[in-house]
Amino acid sequence: MTDKVTQTTLKNGLKVMLKEIHTAPIISSWVWYRVGSKDEATGKTGISHWTEHMQFKGTKKFPASVLDKAISREGGTWNAFTYLDWTTYFETMPADKIDLGLRLEADRMKNSLFNEKEVASERTVIISEREGHENEPLFRLGEAMQQVAFRVHPYHHEIVGDMADLHTITRDDLYNHYRTYYVPNNAVMAVAGDFNTKDMLARIKELYEKIPAGKTPPRLKRVEPEQKGEVRLSVEGPGETTYLQVAYRYPSANHPDFFALAVLDSLLAGASNLNMFGGGISHKTSRLYRALVDKEYAVSVSGGAAVTIDPFLYTFTLTVHPDRKAEETLSALDAEIKKMQEELVSKEEITRAMKQARAIFAYGSESITNQAFWLGYAEMFASYDWFTSYLNKLAKVTPKDVQRVARQYFQPQTRVIGTYIPNGAEA
Repeated sequence: MTDKVTQTTLKNGLKVMLKEIHTAPIISSWVWYRVGSKDEATGKTGISHWTEHMQFKGTKKFPASVLDKAISREGGTWNAFTYLDWTTYFETMPADKIDLGLRLEADRMKNSLFNEKEVASERTVIISEREGHENEPLFRLGEAMQQVAFRVHPYHHEIVGDMADLHTITRDDLYNHYRTYYVPNNAVMAVAGDFNTKDMLARIKELYEKIPAGKTPPRLKRVEPEQKGEVRLSVEGPGETTYLQVAYRYPSANHPDFFALAVLDSLLAGASNLNMFGGGISHKTSRLYRALVDKEYAVSVSGGAAVTIDPFLYTFTLTVHPDRKAEETLSALDAEIKKMQEELVSKEEITRAMKQARAIFAYGSESITNQAFWLGYAEMFASYDWFTSYLNKLAKVTPKDVQRVARQYFQPQTRVIGTYIPNGAEA
């Protein structure tokens, strides 16, 4: 695997990143836009996700009815994702068929139709999606946690948006959002696979350079004030299971402490998978599994770190054991965190945790699709160097680093604790 990447910026501001990988006759092409739920004002929450849906409704050149068939007929896969900080679209196809994907993305960068009837039908789809989420205890709890953790910063709301806004966003709102953020100077194109760089760059220029640049899109700059004390909340709903979430403030991916925290994450809960695709590995050797699941305080436990532009949250999610109260499970969690803060971890345990973090990172980044994914993904919050230096930075983490970040970030006065209390009713 080579890390040689060709980077260039077209005249209209589109950044292009190309990486030749000749292990299989496959090419994966991604277009990343610097827009996500963080860019949504109150009254327009969910608009980035809805705009992503509209991009599958076709252009004059590529009507919706032919898109799916065209990609699958050529043996390709395609999809899109909206997140807090970005929206991305990709096609992974046989190398000799990728031109369809390139033409499609160039066309829908500026020619999507946003037909009034399609907007209306998609409103129904997204409201239904939101209603489906609301039947999930962990969505209900997670949303309440996010709203409390971020009173000011636009990480406040879920990516799907608030129901009130999903009923009132108009076709013009969506189209204006598309025209504001879907401009080449707000995008990164990342392509990896079996191609010749010179030929690929020439084709991308031919298709994309004629798309006019737009104005620099506006950004919501609302810094979350420091939390002054632990916040607790509870959510009641259907089901038989009690869940507990404990969220701590977590730095942005660009912060130097992110790497020591990644090792701490691996030690406590098992390494978080930062890849878009790729399987996980067993977390049964993690401290929390042994202390909470093996000792029947919890049925399951996980920890989640997110890679974000602004500081976000590290969230522990625990399924409370039916024979325990949530408070007992929380006390067991706190005892393990306290150990990390008071006792230096042995070098052997750190080596094992690093190995796990390295394995899950490397395992997921092997495929051509994930290679292309990381090219653009890392650009959204840092640069490609973040990806290529990740394992080296992990390797430099010491037991003292882990203890320091455990003390600094896992403080009771800056956390939010949420309990899902089941009422026994069916969803």
